[in-house]
Amino acid sequence: MDIHTADSPIRLLIVDDHPVVRAGLITMLRRQSALKVVGAVEGGTEALAFARRDPVDVILLDLRMPKMNGIETLQALQQIDPTPRAVILSSFDFEEEIYRAVQAGARGYISKDTSREELLAAILAAYEGRTYFPERIAGKLAERMLRSSLSPRELEILHALSKGLTNKDIGRILRISEFTVRNHIKQITTKLDVSDRTEATRVAIQQGIIVVAQ
Repeated sequence: MDIHTADSPIRLLIVDDHPVVRAGLITMLRRQSALKVVGAVEGGTEALAFARRDPVDVILLDLRMPKMNGIETLQALQQIDPTPRAVILSSFDFEEEIYRAVQAGARGYISKDTSREELLAAILAAYEGRTYFPERIAGKLAERMLRSSLSPRELEILHALSKGLTNKDIGRILRISEFTVRNHIKQITTKLDVSDRTEATRVAIQQGIIVVAQ
């Protein structure tokens, strides 16, 4: 599959903290004559240093990386001129993560078990300034964008709820009244379209809105 007909190949940087994933992507993509893998690095800090030093057209970016995650990397990339266009390549498809990635500048979001053809299509779309989201991912993103964003305070309270804290406990930790905590929880359940705090916590974890340490 030839994805690009311009004189110069698309300059691609791979960013993933797993060496096996990086090696597999290089093997999959290196024979594309219209695509040049200019580098493969293990994290966001290294990606930023590379992009500042050498021109990059498209970045394949993992989201869940230690030290500097994909969202933080996307945000920092916006300070580079010209800004490389990023495609998220992830093992997870939580709608909240997809939403945050798009808000931070991602042009596409595809699964790590995707086909070579779909991967190439996503790279080309990003290079041309288009977006690329498989139908299933696009549906999740559309649903998320229809729902109002949770405020930082509401996210704090969701994290507290996931730990099983009472309204009194939450109020004491955040230095707000129990009445205010109840109002925030009411807003959270409305925005998540759930019936109570237990369901709010479950949905938030399932959708990646909050991540609970194992």
